Amino acid sequence: MNVTKYEKQVEAIYPQTLFTGQQLVWLPECPSTNTEAYQLAVQNRATDGCCVITDKQTAGRGQRGNQWEAAPGENLTLSVVWHPGFLPAADQFLLSQAVALAVHDWLVTLLGPDPALRVKWPNDIFFGNQKLGGILIENTLSGPKIQHSIVGIGLNINQRQFGVPTATSLACLTGRAYSLPTLVARLLESLERRYLQLRSGKVGALRAEYLRVLYRFQEEHEYEAAGRRFSGQIVGVDEIGRLAVATKGELHYFDLKEIRYI
Repeated sequence: MNVTKYEKQVEAIYPQTLFTGQQLVWLPECPSTNTEAYQLAVQNRATDGCCVITDKQTAGRGQRGNQWEAAPGENLTLSVVWHPGFLPAADQFLLSQAVALAVHDWLVTLLGPDPALRVKWPNDIFFGNQKLGGILIENTLSGPKIQHSIVGIGLNINQRQFGVPTATSLACLTGRAYSLPTLVARLLESLERRYLQLRSGKVGALRAEYLRVLYRFQEEHEYEAAGRRFSGQIVGVDEIGRLAVATKGELHYFDLKEIRYI
């Protein structure tokens, strides 16, 4: 394993993987692990599966352009570089599903198969109605293929206090503290398992399992779109990642910024 260390010694992380996390770049502080990982990728300094991890992210990005906030040294903030040349650009949402399932798999090993543990479309991680983690995948395309993907993951682990009531952590849920290096290794293993499943073409199983753990799937809830509130049921996700919602006998599809959960 090639471990690059900055400013101080850190405990080595040794995932039992073929390539994911075998190149590890640790930063004590950085604006965004996705930005750092992207720079390594475009400079051809990142091997397939390179992982960038930090204790403190000062300008982390989330979905919808939101900022991801996490207490320094208490949570997991990392990005993985993959080169999924096998995946057509039109199918890039499959990568999002695979990553969300990998994080869900990993959390099941820590929390058990709790039905409250869900993936909120497109790939936030929820426990009940509280957010446990988020995923931001940024793909660089080369024609009809994906040149490289930067998979950013932020997970609340040991933090106990949050500025919003809609956030939670593993420590809040279980009442115990966790060793972050050990968790990183197991997470990287889970990510590689799902990535290899995707690479082997088992997309039907991925899509089915994603729906099985999807937050609010086939339940009646309130939503807002185009300034109008309505009651509807999430019934699926199409091949390009749009959320399918049934309301009043009609089926509507929504992109990321077009619908809000109430």
